[in-house]
Amino acid sequence: MKLNQLKPQAGAKKVSKRRGRGEGSGNGSTAGRGNNGAHARSGAKHKRTFEGGQTPLQRRLPKRGFNSAVIQPEEVNLAILAKLTGTSYDVAGFENAGLISSDKVKVKLIGIVELNRALTLKVHAVSAGAKASVEKAGGKIELIEV
Repeated sequence: MKLNQLKPQAGAKKVSKRRGRGEGSGNGSTAGRGNNGAHARSGAKHKRTFEGGQTPLQRRLPKRGFNSAVIQPEEVNLAILAKLTGTSYDVAGFENAGLISSDKVKVKLIGIVELNRALTLKVHAVSAGAKASVEKAGGKIELIEV
């Protein structure tokens, strides 16, 4: 077989209808577009969401939800810190330990645990119980001002 002998399979190439070529063609006059209306006119297109003049779905459904601009702090539980080996943690340290998602978030220390060593922690917020637990073990908490 040679390149000049290649042909598409029979039925693979369909001849397009020649519209608007007289009444005898079967697609004369309106050229298969029907009578009048937006679709009969040239350049007639409508949005994907158009429902023929019926009120669209996105307008029929009620508005729901709200995105608060307030960024909630990520919580770090003192019970998890008690299991780790380090004694000093800041925001970057919490991220390295895998306790928070990013070093750009605010951190709040929570939980009431009996600690067996002194911890030095730098956080944005702390619960009263967590503060008491750390100070009872001889550690200290530094609050980061934003």
